[in-house]
Formats: sequence, structure tokens, C-alpha cells
Amino acid sequence: MAVTAKDVQALRTMTGVGMMDCKKALTEADGNMDKAVEILRERGLAASQKKAGRVAAEGMAYADVIDGTGVAVEVNSETDFVAMNEKFVDFVKGVAATVAACKPADLDTLMESPYLDTALTVLQQQQEMVLLVGENIQVRRFAMFTENVSVAYNHANGRIAVLVNLETDLTPEQVNEAGKDLAMQIAALNPRFLDKSQVTDDVLDEEKKILLAQMANDPKMADKPDQVKEKIVTGKLNKFYTENCLMQQDFVKDSNMTVEQYLSGVAKDLGGTITLKDAVRYERGEGIEKKEQNFAEEIAKELQKG
Repeated sequence: MAVTAKDVQALRTMTGVGMMDCKKALTEADGNMDKAVEILRERGLAASQKKAGRVAAEGMAYADVIDGTGVAVEVNSETDFVAMNEKFVDFVKGVAATVAACKPADLDTLMESPYLDTALTVLQQQQEMVLLVGENIQVRRFAMFTENVSVAYNHANGRIAVLVNLETDLTPEQVNEAGKDLAMQIAALNPRFLDKSQVTDDVLDEEKKILLAQMANDPKMADKPDQVKEKIVTGKLNKFYTENCLMQQDFVKDSNMTVEQYLSGVAKDLGGTITLKDAVRYERGEGIEKKEQNFAEEIAKELQKG
């Protein structure tokens, strides 16, 4: 029987496998959807080996607090189409749950850990996902906080995940809103440091060097006395702190105060203490060199192959 574009789309939606693979499977199965799924699964393991070297720079960053353990993970796929697949999303959440349950020391240990309540390891479940979606899938990284109070924030359908860890004598419920506010600020502004105390002398020396070089190349500033230049540099370093250090940044929700002042005010109002101990920000695909491609043209070419 003839295979229609609607059939191909239905199989792709069901399995997440590539369009042409779906078309070939349906043709071989004479239009039988169940048989086509079986064919794709049978071919998947070999396909996963071929796909393992392909660039996976899409996917999902995800943060959650599971049984008191804060977890952030990033799992990559090749396309955003697969990243929106419900089964892929479930896999990402399953990886986070595995981290919380097994508390692995590193990525290698995580990949050998049992995936949720299955007989498979995370690596084996990842290979199953490759079979299912027809793309390279990679668990890239994870972070976890086992102490204090963690607050998770997820932005833009998995584009950015932030996990904030607070040391406090208040309850998780009391500090949740403040934690979310900090996480949203981190998601939006991506500060290099959490606090100016974390800025090393090497970083400051490099900033001073750059600022002095800029003044040396500015005709209006080049002839200024050294002590004047030093004063200007000090002022500009304060601006460096407000731009690059979370606690010294203007609070996004109220620019009349810094983040540090906001957190201190919340703690005072609640009658306790709140200290930001750590935070993790994952943005999907950051640092991965992506292959430039015109997805619409690629689909058109595939359709023309028949």
C-alpha cells in the first residue's frame, strides 16, 4: 500500500526517528505502523553506533530538587525536534532522578549507575533513546547539592536550568521565593562570579591592565597623572563587580537595591538568615561547536530522494 506523508509524520511523532528512516520502515512494513516501529527498533542499535560521532548541541538543561537533593543535568540531542519529544524529556528527568538516588561521583559513574527502576544502566538507557529517536543522544554533565536548601529554576523549555543552594535556618518553603528570584537573575544575566570575594587577584590584574591600556590609547586620558588613572581604574573596577558578580548586581526586580541587599532584607523579614552557598547555571549546547545548516533545505532534499 502507498505510504502517505501523514503516515510518515505519525510514525515520526510516535518514535522521534528521522523522516526518511520512518518512510523506509513504513514502506517495508507495507504501511503497518506497529511493524514499522519494530523495524526501526531492530535497526536502531546499528544506527546508534553511526550516530555517536555526530554533533549533539540541542537537547535540554533541567534542574530539580528530588528528596532534598538539588540536581542539574544537561542532555544533548542533534535537533530541537527531538528535544521536544516527550520520551526524550522523560529520559532527561530520569537521569536527574538517577543522580539524586545514586549520587555518583562523576559522569562515568553516573553512566554505569542503574537508571531509575530498570535493569539498565544510564548508558544502556541512553542507547535505547538513540534507537528510539534516531539521533545521537549524550548525557553531557550534571551537578548536585546534597546539603542545605536547593531551589531549581527552568527557563524556556530546557534552554537554561539554574540550581541555587542556600544555607539557612529557615524552611525550604520560606526561602523558595528568594531562591527562585536569585535563580532567575542568574538565568538572565549569567554572572561570572557569585560574589566579589570570589574574584581572584589574577582577574583583577588583567582588568586593570586592560583599563590602563585603554586610557593609554585615549588622547584625552593618555597624559593624565598616574594617580588620577589609578583612581579612575578603581572606579571602573567597582563597575566590574556590579556587572560580573551576582551579589553586587542590581536586583532585576528592583534596581534600587543590589541582590545582596535584597537577600538580606528577605532574611530580616522572615526572622532568619539566608546565605547563598553555591549555584549552577546550565545552558544547553554552550561551548559545543554547532554545525550550521538550513533545516528546511535539508528536509526538502530528503523528500526529493523518494
